[in-house]
Order: sequence, then C-alpha cells, then structure tokens
Amino acid sequence: MEGTFVNSTPERSGDDSTAGQEVLVSLSRCDLADARSVFGVLGSAFDSDRDAGDEPEATSGPRPTVWVTTVDVSEPKAAAHPVTLTAPVTVDAQGGYRAVDRLREHLTGAFAVRVVGTAAGDQEQEVRLRLENR
Repeated sequence: MEGTFVNSTPERSGDDSTAGQEVLVSLSRCDLADARSVFGVLGSAFDSDRDAGDEPEATSGPRPTVWVTTVDVSEPKAAAHPVTLTAPVTVDAQGGYRAVDRLREHLTGAFAVRVVGTAAGDQEQEVRLRLENR
C-alpha cells in the first residue's frame, strides 16, 4: 500500500518525551533528616514515584541505606527555598542531559550545589552532586 502511513503519531525521542524528563535520584550515607530535607525539596517541586506522605525511613543493619526516587522535572510546581542540612549530602542523579541540568538548577535554590563527578552517555548522564548549606 504505497503512500499509506501505518502510524501517524509523531515519534517522540530524547528530552521531549516523558522518559526524557525523568531523573533517577539516589541518596546514601546521609542522615535521615537530611534525606527527608532533600526529598522534600524535590517533592514540593516535581512529580515523583513517591506519594506525598512517603518520606525516607530509618533502617537498621550493617549495610548503608540508599533512598531512591524518580522525579519528572518537566514542570516544576514551586521554586526551591533554602533548607538547612546537618551535614553535606551526596546525590547521584541519572537521566537525560537537560533533565539532570534542570534538577541541578532547581537544587541550587535550596542548597549550595557542586558537581563532584560525571559519567556521560549518548543520551543520558549520571552526575554526582554535593549539597551543602547556602
């Protein structure tokens, strides 16, 4: 069938798709209160895979705790305001280039943010951020 389109839906790729706006965020080896503070800043601005009342909880045992969430940075709901941490926090963020940049820029409203490591791929990057009090 010459000239017939099987699928007329425009292809979505890269940062224009919902997946391109999602950032996987993980925190480890930090105080529970600091994890809650960072997730609170993210939750007040971005939709995530966590329910509104779903906060990081304390765990016990010899292994380090890792708190993870996925946030959609396409439409921030609120600006970030300075938040106090008990100690510096390391955040690992993985996603599309523009999405990770948006996340980092948003966090600068609440914390002093420093990039301490990066790993780059074709369409995604992983960035390690150091958050400190402003």
